[in-house]
Amino acid sequence: MNNKRSFEIVHDSELPGTPERVWEAVTAGTPAWMFPTDQWPAVRTVEEYPGHLVSRMEGPDGWFNQLEHVLEPLDGGRARLHYVHSGIFADNWDEQYDGASRHTEFYLHTLGQYLQYFDGRPVVFTDIQAPPASQAPDGFAKLREALGLGTAGQGDSFDVELDGVGRLAGEVDFSNEHFLGLRTQNALYRFFGRNAFGAPVGMTVHDFGGAGDSETTAKAWAGFLEYVYA
Repeated sequence: MNNKRSFEIVHDSELPGTPERVWEAVTAGTPAWMFPTDQWPAVRTVEEYPGHLVSRMEGPDGWFNQLEHVLEPLDGGRARLHYVHSGIFADNWDEQYDGASRHTEFYLHTLGQYLQYFDGRPVVFTDIQAPPASQAPDGFAKLREALGLGTAGQGDSFDVELDGVGRLAGEVDFSNEHFLGLRTQNALYRFFGRNAFGAPVGMTVHDFGGAGDSETTAKAWAGFLEYVYA
């Protein structure tokens, strides 16, 4: 049975950076706001610096995954981004589309946070997955409570002490039922309620402080998540 169906996710936003800076961020700088993409075997089918970039991966039986960025300069060193993610989902189309579109909103918001507060600074990227128990319906809510941010909304300040992690203080820069973004003086912390989409809760740390290392960060947060879902 062939369950393949095409999809298209379109997102328009204004970003606090010139088209040149946004281009740098979406090509070489993805670990600073999303995740490393240098291992992807994508072909740039359009590469018109700094205004139009299309990267595409193709596979058997017509499968493809394509990202398009169209950038226009705005006054004040800002840029308008027209972003289109298109391709094929093979299974669970509705769940995959919902998950991908919600992740897109969060990732592009994080891109804006990076450009506004940390643009050009070296980053240490860490990806941590919560235990399988986090896939429970209340998995993400349980994490928010453990962080002391159960009802925190975008723009709220926070100052928390977490076992094994230490003190975090800063601003909640993104908050909804499935995602939480925290910004401190030297880092972006992203929390993903992927239990809503059939996967464990996940998180990433984008450390711009210059002193951290991924192994230490991963160990600290993995221990915290083990405690949360014990």
